[in-house]
Amino acid sequence: MINTLKLSERLKKVSSFLPEGAYFADIGSDHAYLPCYVCLRDQKAKAVAGEVNIGPFNSAKSTVDAYQLSNRIDVRLGNGLEVLNGDTDINQVVIAGMGGSLIRTILEEGKSKLSNVERIIAQPNVDERNVRRWLLREGFTVTDETILEENGHRYEIIVADHEGNQELINPYTESQLEKQLLFGPILLRNKTDIFYEKWRSEYKKLARIVGQMKEASNVDHEKIERFERELLWIKEEITG
Repeated sequence: MINTLKLSERLKKVSSFLPEGAYFADIGSDHAYLPCYVCLRDQKAKAVAGEVNIGPFNSAKSTVDAYQLSNRIDVRLGNGLEVLNGDTDINQVVIAGMGGSLIRTILEEGKSKLSNVERIIAQPNVDERNVRRWLLREGFTVTDETILEENGHRYEIIVADHEGNQELINPYTESQLEKQLLFGPILLRNKTDIFYEKWRSEYKKLARIVGQMKEASNVDHEKIERFERELLWIKEEITG
């Protein structure tokens, strides 16, 4: 039965950051494939699969029932971290496959539920900086990161532990902080081919945007200055 559940490489990588015997919440679980995948391979693991919409909620329940995991995976209907109904023994939270702004909103609106959470694993589809900024502000330290490509898309996975090693993001200046938030402190130290591919592509897109902004009737000089600073950072990282 284990081999019948096919999981994307993206979610397999997300699952690799969960410790053995994890009790985690998967927010926006869709079909509950990730919780089922983890629990089929780890007999001690337990999970809450949270969904805000009734269709995916029913799909998740069907998947859990099909794999006979209803005793270890609790499928709950609710908005974001609302599904953590006073649970004090959930130690990890996974939020994957959404925009960074939405992930940040979910974390911010539900941060009162995170007092006992030791690890957050976030996989934003875009705007990773927004997620890193929230984590840093709320006392979580980025302890691991990875970037991968699947089906023509590049994904970053951010792992943050509560009150971890604060030296991982310990900038001397605001500029250094912003640079780490943009690229990722771990990814900056371990640049891969996919990292270079992503930022070459981002450089071209941002340079095109700056060019268009300069030709606009109302020129936003402050935003152009910020974007040109980021272009300089990107050029330094992909050529240095």
